[in-house]
Amino acid sequence: MNKAPRIHDIAHLAGVSTATVDRVLNQRSGVRAATVQRVLQAAAQLDYRTESGLVSSTPALPAPMRLAFLLPAGQNRFIRMLGDMVNYSQEHWTPFNVRCRTEFIESFNPIELADAVRRHGQRADGIALMALEHPAVREAVAEVAASGVPVITLISDLSNSPRTAYLGLDNRAAGRTAGYLIGRFIGPRPAKVALIAGSRSYRAHEEREAGFLHVLSEMFGQLEVVGLREGHDDSEQNYAQTRSLLDQHPQLAGIYNVGGASDGVARALKDTGRDQKVVFVGHGLTPDTRALLIDGSLDAVITQSPQATLASAVRIFVNVREGRPALSGVESTRGQVIFRENLP
Repeated sequence: MNKAPRIHDIAHLAGVSTATVDRVLNQRSGVRAATVQRVLQAAAQLDYRTESGLVSSTPALPAPMRLAFLLPAGQNRFIRMLGDMVNYSQEHWTPFNVRCRTEFIESFNPIELADAVRRHGQRADGIALMALEHPAVREAVAEVAASGVPVITLISDLSNSPRTAYLGLDNRAAGRTAGYLIGRFIGPRPAKVALIAGSRSYRAHEEREAGFLHVLSEMFGQLEVVGLREGHDDSEQNYAQTRSLLDQHPQLAGIYNVGGASDGVARALKDTGRDQKVVFVGHGLTPDTRALLIDGSLDAVITQSPQATLASAVRIFVNVREGRPALSGVESTRGQVIFRENLP
């Protein structure tokens, strides 16, 4: 007579450990949905019987985890690309049993963002947002986190908040990198440089500015910073701010665009015939910035992978759901400096 199948037999057939089989059969958390399915199929194939009867190969999986990504609307093409990627990559999240959606919030409006956090906190199982540094946003995040909904900040962090994790660059280091590049490209001669930010309401932009100024004062004392303008990640505003800077400082030698909409800066440089003379460093590798790198109006782009950012966000939410440390298996965000000659 054939012996009754054992947990060891199921583990061998499914290609997993006996501990994993035990967790699945006893309906404990901590196992990916695809692995659960494989274990149950193996158990059903072997006619494994529990106290309640034969194991079914079609488990009743819990409802998908609902994840909301709240990102600023506007002309920052890297942010738009990130949000669109959330929506059209649903099949990638199927093994994790999550459902993701993006909502674009009015840019630089902390009250609108705080309202969206509270609204999604009532129906989502996790929220990821690009945070504005504002008490209203901090209070909304605190309320949602207190209700048991994990919150992740993306690209720009939120100080003194109970968010679960931050996914993004070390923005002070990014600003120092931009300052180092511009300083080295210009060389030892005295010169003037300028910054254009989306808004200092983003902690990321504020930290990039601080890192940039610090490295210039530390290593490139011959460079004079002639001010910081806010362009709100808008192409037309960035164009107007750059034209104003060039009119005031005809010999301007470098520009660091702390935020998005680098195309507006590049257009102003081209219209004044300065695109091959002013050292220009920006953020976010997109189709637009690729083209600017190729034509030489943009010298370098500091960027991060949107795909890796989203994958890490989903993994953090799944870790929280399954009782693991939030950052278990999550790599820190890697920044890249892209030039025309090393375009991926």
